[in-house]
Amino acid sequence: MSRFQTIIALLLALVAAPLGAQERPVIEIDVSGGVIEPMNIALARFVPETPDAGDYAANIASVITSDLTGTGLFREIPQEAHIGRVESINATIEFADWRAISAQILVIGSVAASATGELTVKFRLFDVVTQRPIGDGVQLAGSQLQWRRMAHKLADTIYTRLTGQGGYFDSRVVFVAENGPKDARLKRLAVMDYDGANLQFLTDDSAIVLAPRFAPNARDVLYTSYENGAPQVFLMNLDTGQRQVLLADALNMTFAPRFAPDGASVVMSMEQGGNTDLYSVNLATREATRLTTDGSIDTAPSYAPDGSRIAFESDRSGGQQIYVMPAGGGEAVRISNGEGRYATPVWSPRGDLIAFTKILAGRFHIGVMNIDGTGERLLTESFLDEAPTWAPNGRVLMFFRETAGENGAPQIFSVDLSGRTMRMVPTAGNFASDPAWSGLLR
Repeated sequence: MSRFQTIIALLLALVAAPLGAQERPVIEIDVSGGVIEPMNIALARFVPETPDAGDYAANIASVITSDLTGTGLFREIPQEAHIGRVESINATIEFADWRAISAQILVIGSVAASATGELTVKFRLFDVVTQRPIGDGVQLAGSQLQWRRMAHKLADTIYTRLTGQGGYFDSRVVFVAENGPKDARLKRLAVMDYDGANLQFLTDDSAIVLAPRFAPNARDVLYTSYENGAPQVFLMNLDTGQRQVLLADALNMTFAPRFAPDGASVVMSMEQGGNTDLYSVNLATREATRLTTDGSIDTAPSYAPDGSRIAFESDRSGGQQIYVMPAGGGEAVRISNGEGRYATPVWSPRGDLIAFTKILAGRFHIGVMNIDGTGERLLTESFLDEAPTWAPNGRVLMFFRETAGENGAPQIFSVDLSGRTMRMVPTAGNFASDPAWSGLLR
Protein backbone atom coordinates (compact mmCIF):
# COMPACT_ATOMS: atom_id res chain seq x y z
CA MET A 1 0.00 0.00 0.00
CA SER A 2 1.39 3.45 -0.92
CA ARG A 3 1.28 6.30 1.55
CA PHE A 4 -1.79 7.64 -0.23
CA GLN A 5 -5.09 6.87 1.42
CA THR A 6 -7.30 5.01 -1.06
CA ILE A 7 -10.92 6.15 -1.28
CA ILE A 8 -11.83 4.06 -4.29
CA ALA A 9 -10.14 0.91 -5.57
CA LEU A 10 -12.19 -0.08 -8.58
CA LEU A 11 -10.91 -0.13 -12.12
CA LEU A 12 -14.04 -0.05 -14.22
CA ALA A 13 -16.65 1.74 -12.12
CA LEU A 14 -16.38 4.62 -9.70
CA VAL A 15 -18.24 4.05 -6.43
CA ALA A 16 -18.20 5.78 -3.05
CA ALA A 17 -16.22 4.34 -0.15
CA PRO A 18 -15.41 5.65 3.34
CA LEU A 19 -12.85 8.42 3.38
CA GLY A 20 -11.16 6.88 6.39
CA ALA A 21 -9.59 8.70 9.31
CA GLN A 22 -10.27 12.41 9.22
CA GLU A 23 -8.61 15.02 11.39
CA ARG A 24 -10.13 18.34 12.32
CA PRO A 25 -9.46 20.85 9.52
CA VAL A 26 -6.23 22.82 9.91
CA ILE A 27 -8.17 25.77 8.49
CA GLU A 28 -11.91 25.99 9.02
CA ILE A 29 -14.13 28.39 7.09
CA ASP A 30 -17.54 29.41 8.41
CA VAL A 31 -19.77 28.63 5.42
CA SER A 32 -22.91 30.21 6.88
CA GLY A 33 -21.57 33.42 8.36
CA GLY A 34 -21.72 36.97 7.07
CA VAL A 35 -19.15 38.60 4.79
CA ILE A 36 -16.28 36.19 4.20
CA GLU A 37 -13.02 37.04 2.49
CA PRO A 38 -12.39 34.23 0.00
CA MET A 39 -9.34 32.09 0.67
CA ASN A 40 -6.56 32.13 -1.94
CA ILE A 41 -6.14 28.64 -3.34
CA ALA A 42 -3.58 27.49 -5.88
CA LEU A 43 -4.03 24.31 -7.89
CA ALA A 44 -0.65 23.39 -9.31
CA ARG A 45 -0.77 21.80 -12.74
CA PHE A 46 -1.73 18.17 -12.21
CA VAL A 47 1.13 15.95 -13.35
CA PRO A 48 0.33 13.51 -16.21
CA GLU A 49 2.08 10.28 -15.26
CA THR A 50 1.34 8.57 -18.59
CA PRO A 51 1.40 9.93 -22.16
CA ASP A 52 -2.39 9.91 -22.55
CA ALA A 53 -3.17 11.60 -19.23
CA GLY A 54 -2.51 15.23 -20.14
CA ASP A 55 -6.05 16.21 -21.09
CA TYR A 56 -7.52 14.35 -18.13
CA ALA A 57 -5.12 16.13 -15.78
CA ALA A 58 -6.07 19.56 -17.12
CA ASN A 59 -9.80 18.85 -17.17
CA ILE A 60 -9.91 17.39 -13.67
CA ALA A 61 -8.05 20.38 -12.25
CA SER A 62 -10.42 22.72 -14.10
CA VAL A 63 -13.54 21.06 -12.63
CA ILE A 64 -12.07 21.12 -9.11
CA THR A 65 -11.32 24.82 -9.50
CA SER A 66 -14.83 25.55 -10.78
CA ASP A 67 -16.41 23.61 -7.91
CA LEU A 68 -14.42 25.41 -5.23
CA THR A 69 -14.54 28.95 -6.61
CA GLY A 70 -18.28 28.60 -7.30
CA THR A 71 -18.89 28.43 -3.54
CA GLY A 72 -17.65 31.98 -3.08
CA LEU A 73 -15.31 30.74 -0.33
CA PHE A 74 -12.20 30.37 -2.48
CA ARG A 75 -10.31 32.61 -4.89
CA GLU A 76 -8.19 30.90 -7.56
CA ILE A 77 -4.64 32.01 -8.14
CA PRO A 78 -4.27 31.44 -11.91
CA GLN A 79 -1.62 29.00 -13.01
CA GLU A 80 0.07 31.73 -15.07
CA ALA A 81 0.92 33.46 -11.78
CA HIS A 82 2.53 30.39 -10.24
CA ILE A 83 6.23 30.62 -9.49
CA GLY A 84 6.62 27.11 -8.17
CA ARG A 85 6.31 24.05 -10.33
CA VAL A 86 5.33 20.57 -9.15
CA GLU A 87 6.87 17.75 -11.15
CA SER A 88 5.76 14.84 -8.97
CA ILE A 89 3.02 14.06 -6.47
CA ASN A 90 5.83 13.14 -4.02
CA ALA A 91 7.87 16.28 -4.61
CA THR A 92 9.09 18.39 -1.71
CA ILE A 93 7.02 21.58 -1.63
CA GLU A 94 8.91 24.87 -1.85
CA PHE A 95 6.43 26.83 0.25
CA ALA A 96 8.26 30.14 -0.28
CA ASP A 97 7.26 30.04 -3.96
CA TRP A 98 3.59 29.76 -3.02
CA ARG A 99 3.72 32.33 -0.24
CA ALA A 100 5.20 34.77 -2.75
CA ILE A 101 1.96 34.70 -4.75
CA SER A 102 -0.20 34.95 -1.61
CA ALA A 103 -1.47 31.38 -1.78
CA GLN A 104 -2.99 30.12 1.46
CA ILE A 105 -3.94 26.65 0.23
CA LEU A 106 -2.06 24.49 -2.27
CA VAL A 107 -3.44 21.49 -4.14
CA ILE A 108 -1.15 19.19 -6.08
CA GLY A 109 -2.12 16.11 -8.05
CA SER A 110 -1.23 13.53 -10.66
CA VAL A 111 -3.19 11.50 -13.21
CA ALA A 112 -2.39 8.20 -14.92
CA ALA A 113 -4.39 6.72 -17.82
CA SER A 114 -4.08 3.09 -18.89
CA ALA A 115 -4.55 1.57 -22.32
CA THR A 116 -7.48 -0.45 -20.98
CA GLY A 117 -9.56 2.58 -20.02
CA GLU A 118 -8.69 3.04 -16.36
CA LEU A 119 -7.81 6.32 -14.71
CA THR A 120 -5.92 6.86 -11.44
CA VAL A 121 -5.92 10.26 -9.77
CA LYS A 122 -3.88 11.27 -6.71
CA PHE A 123 -3.93 14.52 -4.79
CA ARG A 124 -2.43 16.21 -1.74
CA LEU A 125 -3.60 19.32 0.13
CA PHE A 126 -1.34 21.78 1.99
CA ASP A 127 -1.65 24.78 4.28
CA VAL A 128 0.93 27.16 2.82
CA VAL A 129 0.99 29.42 5.89
CA THR A 130 1.85 26.64 8.36
CA GLN A 131 3.68 24.56 5.72
CA ARG A 132 1.75 21.48 6.79
CA PRO A 133 -0.31 18.90 4.88
CA ILE A 134 -4.06 19.00 5.51
CA GLY A 135 -5.04 15.37 5.94
CA ASP A 136 -3.58 12.41 4.10
CA GLY A 137 -3.08 12.08 0.38
CA VAL A 138 -5.97 10.57 -1.56
CA GLN A 139 -6.13 8.22 -4.53
CA LEU A 140 -9.12 7.52 -6.76
CA ALA A 141 -9.27 4.83 -9.40
CA GLY A 142 -12.02 4.23 -11.95
CA SER A 143 -13.10 4.36 -15.54
CA GLN A 144 -11.86 7.18 -17.74
CA LEU A 145 -15.53 7.89 -18.49
CA GLN A 146 -15.93 8.86 -14.83
CA TRP A 147 -13.28 11.55 -14.75
CA ARG A 148 -15.78 14.30 -13.88
CA ARG A 149 -17.04 12.34 -10.86
CA MET A 150 -13.46 11.89 -9.71
CA ALA A 151 -12.96 15.65 -9.94
CA HIS A 152 -16.14 16.33 -7.98
CA LYS A 153 -15.13 13.79 -5.30
CA LEU A 154 -11.74 15.42 -4.91
CA ALA A 155 -13.38 18.85 -4.67
CA ASP A 156 -15.74 17.48 -2.01
CA THR A 157 -12.76 16.23 -0.01
CA ILE A 158 -11.00 19.60 -0.24
CA TYR A 159 -14.18 21.48 0.69
CA THR A 160 -14.80 19.21 3.69
CA ARG A 161 -11.26 19.48 4.98
CA LEU A 162 -11.26 23.26 4.74
CA THR A 163 -14.76 23.99 6.00
CA GLY A 164 -15.56 21.10 8.31
CA GLN A 165 -18.83 20.67 6.38
CA GLY A 166 -19.92 17.87 4.08
CA GLY A 167 -19.43 18.36 0.36
CA TYR A 168 -22.07 18.55 -2.35
CA PHE A 169 -20.32 18.51 -5.72
CA ASP A 170 -20.70 14.79 -6.48
CA SER A 171 -24.48 15.03 -6.85
CA ARG A 172 -27.17 15.39 -9.51
CA VAL A 173 -30.21 17.55 -10.11
CA VAL A 174 -33.48 16.46 -11.73
CA PHE A 175 -35.58 19.28 -13.19
CA VAL A 176 -38.15 20.29 -15.79
CA ALA A 177 -36.51 21.37 -19.06
CA GLU A 178 -38.66 23.84 -20.98
CA ASN A 179 -38.60 25.07 -24.55
CA GLY A 180 -40.80 27.11 -26.88
CA PRO A 181 -42.85 30.30 -26.52
CA LYS A 182 -44.25 31.26 -23.13
CA ASP A 183 -47.87 30.57 -24.11
CA ALA A 184 -47.04 27.12 -25.54
CA ARG A 185 -44.10 25.90 -23.47
CA LEU A 186 -43.04 22.28 -23.96
CA LYS A 187 -41.80 20.50 -20.85
CA ARG A 188 -39.85 17.31 -20.26
CA LEU A 189 -38.02 15.76 -17.38
CA ALA A 190 -34.23 16.01 -17.38
CA VAL A 191 -31.31 15.18 -15.10
CA MET A 192 -27.81 16.63 -14.94
CA ASP A 193 -24.77 16.90 -12.72
CA TYR A 194 -25.07 19.61 -10.09
CA ASP A 195 -23.03 21.97 -12.31
CA GLY A 196 -25.10 21.40 -15.46
CA ALA A 197 -22.84 18.83 -17.12
CA ASN A 198 -24.02 15.47 -18.52
CA LEU A 199 -27.60 16.55 -19.16
CA GLN A 200 -29.99 13.75 -20.13
CA PHE A 201 -33.68 13.89 -20.96
CA LEU A 202 -35.87 11.38 -19.14
CA THR A 203 -39.23 11.98 -20.86
CA ASP A 204 -40.41 13.45 -24.12
CA ASP A 205 -42.42 16.68 -24.36
CA SER A 206 -45.78 15.09 -25.19
CA ALA A 207 -47.20 15.78 -21.71
CA ILE A 208 -46.70 18.41 -19.03
CA VAL A 209 -44.44 17.24 -16.19
CA LEU A 210 -43.97 18.92 -12.82
CA ALA A 211 -42.18 18.69 -9.48
CA PRO A 212 -39.64 15.85 -9.87
CA ARG A 213 -38.10 14.53 -6.64
CA PHE A 214 -35.11 12.24 -6.07
CA ALA A 215 -35.28 9.15 -3.89
CA PRO A 216 -32.66 8.81 -1.14
CA ASN A 217 -30.84 6.29 -3.37
CA ALA A 218 -30.55 8.92 -6.17
CA ARG A 219 -31.71 6.23 -8.63
CA ASP A 220 -35.48 6.67 -8.50
CA VAL A 221 -37.50 9.80 -9.24
CA LEU A 222 -41.06 10.84 -8.48
CA TYR A 223 -42.82 13.40 -10.63
CA THR A 224 -46.27 14.60 -11.63
CA SER A 225 -47.45 14.09 -15.22
CA TYR A 226 -50.57 15.07 -17.18
CA GLU A 227 -50.14 12.30 -19.75
CA ASN A 228 -53.40 10.63 -18.66
CA GLY A 229 -55.32 13.90 -18.65
CA ALA A 230 -55.41 14.74 -14.95
CA PRO A 231 -52.22 15.14 -12.90
CA GLN A 232 -50.90 11.85 -11.52
CA VAL A 233 -47.76 10.92 -9.64
CA PHE A 234 -45.33 8.66 -11.53
CA LEU A 235 -42.32 6.69 -10.29
CA MET A 236 -39.30 6.27 -12.59
CA ASN A 237 -36.11 4.26 -12.21
CA LEU A 238 -33.18 6.10 -13.78
CA ASP A 239 -31.13 2.95 -14.37
CA THR A 240 -33.78 1.20 -16.48
CA GLY A 241 -35.96 4.11 -17.59
CA GLN A 242 -39.03 2.14 -16.49
CA ARG A 243 -41.87 4.19 -15.03
CA GLN A 244 -45.30 3.56 -13.60
CA VAL A 245 -48.21 5.42 -12.07
CA LEU A 246 -47.77 5.37 -8.32
CA LEU A 247 -51.45 4.67 -7.59
CA ALA A 248 -52.75 2.89 -10.67
CA ASP A 249 -56.33 2.68 -9.36
CA ALA A 250 -56.60 6.30 -8.21
CA LEU A 251 -59.42 8.19 -9.93
CA ASN A 252 -58.41 11.51 -8.40
CA MET A 253 -55.66 14.01 -8.99
CA THR A 254 -52.35 13.21 -7.24
CA PHE A 255 -49.44 15.61 -7.16
CA ALA A 256 -46.56 17.19 -5.15
CA PRO A 257 -44.87 13.91 -4.12
CA ARG A 258 -41.79 13.46 -1.98
CA PHE A 259 -39.94 10.38 -0.68
CA ALA A 260 -39.65 9.56 2.99
CA PRO A 261 -36.03 9.59 4.23
CA ASP A 262 -35.91 5.78 4.28
CA GLY A 263 -37.21 5.56 0.70
CA ALA A 264 -39.94 3.11 1.71
CA SER A 265 -42.90 5.45 1.35
CA VAL A 266 -44.05 8.62 -0.36
CA VAL A 267 -46.04 11.57 0.93
CA MET A 268 -48.13 13.51 -1.59
CA SER A 269 -51.32 15.45 -2.18
CA MET A 270 -54.51 13.78 -3.41
CA GLU A 271 -57.75 15.51 -4.37
CA GLN A 272 -61.01 13.84 -3.37
CA GLY A 273 -64.45 15.42 -3.53
CA GLY A 274 -63.03 18.87 -4.10
CA ASN A 275 -60.74 18.68 -1.07
CA THR A 276 -56.97 18.24 -1.19
CA ASP A 277 -55.25 16.34 1.63
CA LEU A 278 -51.91 14.71 2.30
CA TYR A 279 -51.52 10.95 1.96
CA SER A 280 -48.70 8.55 2.72
CA VAL A 281 -48.18 5.72 0.21
CA ASN A 282 -46.30 2.55 1.10
CA LEU A 283 -44.16 1.73 -1.94
CA ALA A 284 -44.22 -2.02 -1.31
CA THR A 285 -48.01 -2.37 -0.98
CA ARG A 286 -49.14 0.87 -2.69
CA GLU A 287 -51.55 1.36 0.20
CA ALA A 288 -52.46 5.03 0.75
CA THR A 289 -53.05 6.41 4.24
CA ARG A 290 -54.76 9.77 4.72
CA LEU A 291 -52.77 12.13 6.94
CA THR A 292 -54.82 15.35 6.95
CA THR A 293 -58.60 15.88 7.09
CA ASP A 294 -58.87 19.66 7.25
CA GLY A 295 -61.23 21.28 4.74
CA SER A 296 -58.44 23.09 2.93
CA ILE A 297 -55.71 22.62 0.35
CA ASP A 298 -52.79 20.78 1.97
CA THR A 299 -49.83 20.31 -0.34
CA ALA A 300 -46.04 20.52 -0.86
CA PRO A 301 -45.11 18.10 1.97
CA SER A 302 -41.51 17.56 3.06
CA TYR A 303 -40.18 15.14 5.68
CA ALA A 304 -37.75 16.02 8.44
CA PRO A 305 -34.52 14.07 7.81
CA ASP A 306 -35.28 11.72 10.72
CA GLY A 307 -38.73 10.96 9.25
CA SER A 308 -40.57 12.04 12.41
CA ARG A 309 -42.36 15.12 11.09
CA ILE A 310 -43.70 16.66 7.90
CA ALA A 311 -43.67 20.32 6.92
CA PHE A 312 -46.34 21.32 4.41
CA GLU A 313 -48.22 24.21 2.87
CA SER A 314 -51.88 24.83 3.69
CA ASP A 315 -54.47 27.59 3.26
CA ARG A 316 -56.44 26.48 6.35
CA SER A 317 -55.85 29.87 7.98
CA GLY A 318 -57.08 31.79 4.93
CA GLY A 319 -53.86 32.03 2.93
CA GLN A 320 -50.76 30.00 2.11
CA GLN A 321 -48.80 29.24 5.28
CA ILE A 322 -46.36 26.58 6.51
CA TYR A 323 -47.36 23.95 9.07
CA VAL A 324 -45.56 21.06 10.77
CA MET A 325 -47.23 17.85 11.95
CA PRO A 326 -46.19 14.33 13.03
CA ALA A 327 -45.31 12.08 10.09
CA GLY A 328 -48.26 9.81 10.82
CA GLY A 329 -50.74 12.69 10.86
CA GLY A 330 -52.16 14.53 13.83
CA GLU A 331 -52.21 18.09 15.07
CA ALA A 332 -50.52 20.57 12.73
CA VAL A 333 -48.77 23.65 14.11
CA ARG A 334 -48.35 26.77 12.01
CA ILE A 335 -44.75 27.96 12.01
CA SER A 336 -44.81 30.83 9.45
CA ASN A 337 -45.79 34.08 11.10
CA GLY A 338 -44.37 36.90 9.01
CA GLU A 339 -46.15 39.10 6.51
CA GLY A 340 -47.14 37.66 3.15
CA ARG A 341 -47.76 34.12 1.98
CA TYR A 342 -45.50 31.10 2.41
CA ALA A 343 -45.21 28.07 0.12
CA THR A 344 -43.08 25.05 -0.87
CA PRO A 345 -41.39 24.26 2.49
CA VAL A 346 -38.38 21.95 2.28
CA TRP A 347 -36.63 20.54 5.33
CA SER A 348 -32.84 20.82 5.34
CA PRO A 349 -30.95 17.50 5.25
CA ARG A 350 -29.18 18.71 8.41
CA GLY A 351 -32.55 19.09 10.13
CA ASP A 352 -31.84 22.61 11.35
CA LEU A 353 -33.71 24.78 8.83
CA ILE A 354 -36.74 24.85 6.55
CA ALA A 355 -36.45 26.60 3.19
CA PHE A 356 -39.53 28.19 1.63
CA THR A 357 -40.94 30.47 -1.06
CA LYS A 358 -42.39 33.76 0.21
CA ILE A 359 -44.75 36.05 -1.69
CA LEU A 360 -44.87 39.59 -0.32
CA ALA A 361 -45.96 42.85 -1.95
CA GLY A 362 -45.94 41.33 -5.41
CA ARG A 363 -42.37 40.01 -5.10
CA PHE A 364 -41.10 36.46 -4.60
CA HIS A 365 -38.34 35.40 -2.22
CA ILE A 366 -36.45 32.26 -1.29
CA GLY A 367 -35.86 32.16 2.44
CA VAL A 368 -35.00 29.93 5.37
CA MET A 369 -36.29 29.73 8.94
CA ASN A 370 -35.62 27.64 12.01
CA ILE A 371 -37.87 24.59 12.31
CA ASP A 372 -40.05 26.42 14.87
CA GLY A 373 -40.52 29.38 12.52
CA THR A 374 -38.09 31.73 14.23
CA GLY A 375 -35.04 33.33 12.64
CA GLU A 376 -36.57 33.93 9.20
CA ARG A 377 -34.04 35.13 6.61
CA LEU A 378 -34.80 36.04 2.99
CA LEU A 379 -31.98 35.14 0.62
CA THR A 380 -33.39 36.31 -2.73
CA GLU A 381 -35.92 38.69 -4.24
CA SER A 382 -37.26 38.91 -7.80
CA PHE A 383 -40.31 38.91 -10.04
CA LEU A 384 -40.64 35.14 -9.48
CA ASP A 385 -38.37 32.92 -7.37
CA GLU A 386 -39.78 29.54 -6.43
CA ALA A 387 -39.21 25.87 -5.51
CA PRO A 388 -36.11 25.74 -3.27
CA THR A 389 -34.16 22.48 -2.99
CA TRP A 390 -31.24 21.73 -0.66
CA ALA A 391 -27.70 20.65 -1.47
CA PRO A 392 -26.71 17.41 0.28
CA ASN A 393 -24.78 19.34 2.95
CA GLY A 394 -27.67 21.68 3.80
CA ARG A 395 -25.64 24.82 3.13
CA VAL A 396 -26.65 25.74 -0.44
CA LEU A 397 -30.03 25.99 -2.18
CA MET A 398 -31.15 25.77 -5.78
CA PHE A 399 -34.38 27.33 -7.03
CA PHE A 400 -35.80 28.63 -10.27
CA ARG A 401 -36.22 32.26 -11.24
CA GLU A 402 -38.57 33.41 -14.00
CA THR A 403 -38.20 36.78 -15.69
CA ALA A 404 -41.12 39.10 -16.37
CA GLY A 405 -42.76 39.97 -19.68
CA GLU A 406 -44.01 38.12 -22.72
CA ASN A 407 -40.59 36.59 -23.26
CA GLY A 408 -40.08 35.71 -19.61
CA ALA A 409 -38.60 32.28 -18.97
CA PRO A 410 -37.37 30.25 -15.98
CA GLN A 411 -33.78 29.36 -15.17
CA ILE A 412 -32.17 27.53 -12.25
CA PHE A 413 -30.01 29.44 -9.76
CA SER A 414 -28.07 28.48 -6.65
CA VAL A 415 -27.58 30.58 -3.53
CA ASP A 416 -25.69 29.97 -0.30
CA LEU A 417 -27.13 30.53 3.17
CA SER A 418 -25.54 33.96 3.44
CA GLY A 419 -27.45 35.07 0.33
CA ARG A 420 -24.33 36.71 -1.06
CA THR A 421 -23.14 33.97 -3.45
CA MET A 422 -25.66 33.39 -6.21
CA ARG A 423 -25.10 32.04 -9.68
CA MET A 424 -27.10 30.71 -12.60
CA VAL A 425 -26.80 26.97 -13.23
CA PRO A 426 -26.29 26.16 -16.94
CA THR A 427 -28.89 23.84 -18.45
CA ALA A 428 -27.55 23.28 -21.99
CA GLY A 429 -29.67 25.98 -23.62
CA ASN A 430 -32.94 24.87 -22.05
CA PHE A 431 -35.20 26.94 -19.88
CA ALA A 432 -35.45 25.15 -16.54
CA SER A 433 -37.76 24.95 -13.53
CA ASP A 434 -38.60 22.76 -10.52
CA PRO A 435 -35.07 21.60 -9.59
CA ALA A 436 -34.57 18.80 -7.06
CA TRP A 437 -31.11 18.04 -5.69
CA SER A 438 -30.03 14.46 -5.03
CA GLY A 439 -27.95 13.34 -2.08
CA LEU A 440 -24.30 12.54 -2.62
CA LEU A 441 -23.89 9.79 -5.19
CA ARG A 442 -22.66 6.36 -4.17
